[in-house]
Amino acid sequence: MSENADIENDHYIVELNIDADSLPVTNVEMQHERRVAIFDLLEENGFRPLDSEKGPYLVKLALRDGSRLDFEVKRSTGTDIGTYTLSMTPFRRIVKDYFLICESYHNAIRTATSARIEAIDMGRRGLHNEGSRLLTDSLRNSIEIDFNTSRRFFTLICSLHRRP
Repeated sequence: MSENADIENDHYIVELNIDADSLPVTNVEMQHERRVAIFDLLEENGFRPLDSEKGPYLVKLALRDGSRLDFEVKRSTGTDIGTYTLSMTPFRRIVKDYFLICESYHNAIRTATSARIEAIDMGRRGLHNEGSRLLTDSLRNSIEIDFNTSRRFFTLICSLHRRP
């Protein structure tokens, strides 16, 4: 984040919810992954809608028609900041590739050498970083987020698209 938008200015998320209609049918492992991503995001994040002078923020994520992600943002006082919509189309390839490499990683854990597992994990992290950079870039005209916050949001985006 820029030096002007640091945590001291209250530009961070204090509560994050996901619209119930957006949640796919999942298994226990996937629910846990989503809870961990939300917990980690709330523990430390940098988030600033460009048209907001101060936070902190309450954010609700909603996946619409499987093709748009809405960030419904309010101040912690309840004041509405606005809804920011992000097209999911640019993320389709990365999310698909990320799921494939995660599956390869889980399969490799059982039988592959540690060098092979490490190579697959490096690829997984690379795709995760690519998705995070795409998210930051896609939001650049409306919301400023730091890299770790972007990574955690990308995990949540994946969890909204993942099926057991």
